[in-house]
Amino acid sequence: MLSRQLWFGLVYNFEASVKILVSFLSARAKATIRLKLRSEEQLTTLLKALDPEAKSTVSRRATVKLEADDLFLFLTVDAEDTVALRATLNAYLRWISAAINVIDVVREA
Repeated sequence: MLSRQLWFGLVYNFEASVKILVSFLSARAKATIRLKLRSEEQLTTLLKALDPEAKSTVSRRATVKLEADDLFLFLTVDAEDTVALRATLNAYLRWISAAINVIDVVREA
């Protein structure tokens, strides 16, 4: 498991553990990202914001599962191929970054 600081938009950082599985026997690719957030409020707000996206399948090529445990958000993407995996991960990580930035701005106001 890889653990490092990831930066999004040069505004916010969070701890992340990334596990990416690509099987060469099949064309499927799967990634699980564990994000440690600062507060329970931040976690529940993110889950509420991302839940509609996760429940509606935008693409038939990838499915997304969101789970929470303590202050961790688990984002699991199961895709038909690495292209779909990358596109889905990029979309969700940018949405997470944007949501966290909005939460911070609202908190400061």
